[in-house]
Amino acid sequence: MRKNRTHFIIFVLVSVMVSSCEKVIQLDLNRSVSQLVIQGNIYNEPGPYSVRISKTVNFDTPNIYPAVTNATVTISDMGGQPEELSQTTDGTYVTSTLQGVIGHTYTLTVKVDGKTYISSSTMPESVNIDSIYLKKSFFGGDKLVTLNLTNTPDRENFYRVIHFINGKQDPGFSVFSENASMIESLSYSFMTTDLTPPLVAGDKIDVWLECIDKDVFEYFRTANRNGGQSTTPANPVSNISNGALGYFNACSVNKKLYIYQL
Repeated sequence: MRKNRTHFIIFVLVSVMVSSCEKVIQLDLNRSVSQLVIQGNIYNEPGPYSVRISKTVNFDTPNIYPAVTNATVTISDMGGQPEELSQTTDGTYVTSTLQGVIGHTYTLTVKVDGKTYISSSTMPESVNIDSIYLKKSFFGGDKLVTLNLTNTPDRENFYRVIHFINGKQDPGFSVFSENASMIESLSYSFMTTDLTPPLVAGDKIDVWLECIDKDVFEYFRTANRNGGQSTTPANPVSNISNGALGYFNACSVNKKLYIYQL
């Protein structure tokens, strides 16, 4: 009985000490300055191509980035006459005659609120997807989409993979690179992130293999490291000047369709 009473007294004393040490911590959450976000792609396929422009919001604001509607957007091909893009919907600007060509360098210029933002991207050679299939992961029973590629030897290659399931783009993406070597055949696997409901026989998986330049690769690599987020803990490494977030990507793309079978 005395032992139980001693334990009870000790418990009460510890509880009082812990409660007396508690403090209400006031977090100093500074509101960040809104930044411009630019996202644009040009492909080796017929256009039109689009550039989306928005602004960041504070962490305590609903994750809806306001569109920028007062921008002047132009793209030039190899220093030629720039084409001014037309705004179709709020914050979306599209080309009319521009055509993506492998080996060409494209320069994007965005002017908004008295500031100018510039980015250049060179479209690499296309790499072919020889085959595509599903295989089980070594860790559990997850299905991995596997690509067999024909690599371009003696050149450092950078890739981004996106895919669509029954026409709906999966929110995830993969990036990888291959150092200059004599390797001609590559195999690369990735896991789909949105399989709700699970795949059933007849489902279509469209895979896009984008060949991207090094600066674009760095953007997507660092975005992937942060879980695809565009804010803290660190912004992805943008290839756009003057402090803008986002990317401008001139890439060649190869597409392959896989029909899921049990």
